[in-house]
Amino acid sequence: MKLKHIVLTVLAPTLLASAGVASAQFQKPEDAIKYRQSAFTVMANSFGKINAVVKGEASFNKDDVAKNAAVVAMISTLPWQAFGPGTEGGNALPAVWSENAKFKAASEKLQLAAVNLNTAAQSGDLEAIKKAFGATGATCKGCHDDFKKK
Repeated sequence: MKLKHIVLTVLAPTLLASAGVASAQFQKPEDAIKYRQSAFTVMANSFGKINAVVKGEASFNKDDVAKNAAVVAMISTLPWQAFGPGTEGGNALPAVWSENAKFKAASEKLQLAAVNLNTAAQSGDLEAIKKAFGATGATCKGCHDDFKKK
């Protein structure tokens, strides 16, 4: 577990620093849309696995939950770079661009909640995981309600 923390601690700043550079790397708006949708799909997959544990539909394996929470935390930093000007479309509502400050605040709230979920998951405390999972899910829902096509 400690190695994962070290790896995430070392990689997170690198990923964040490269976010601005990567946005310039999209050759076409469709590339940005595919990128962000792929990131959200990966994040949703790992989040869904934790959801099954939280709901009691899957047995609690602290190592599996910790791995999935680490994925959610890391991936939560990635899709935002693909919402630049001229990348409208996909499942994103126009409010992403017209209310960009609100959208940015929502993305930061999700990233913080995902870090908190990861911290709880690394502790192995199921009750803390459930609490952090609920808070993270609420940030997802808030963004979906305001910025994602139904």
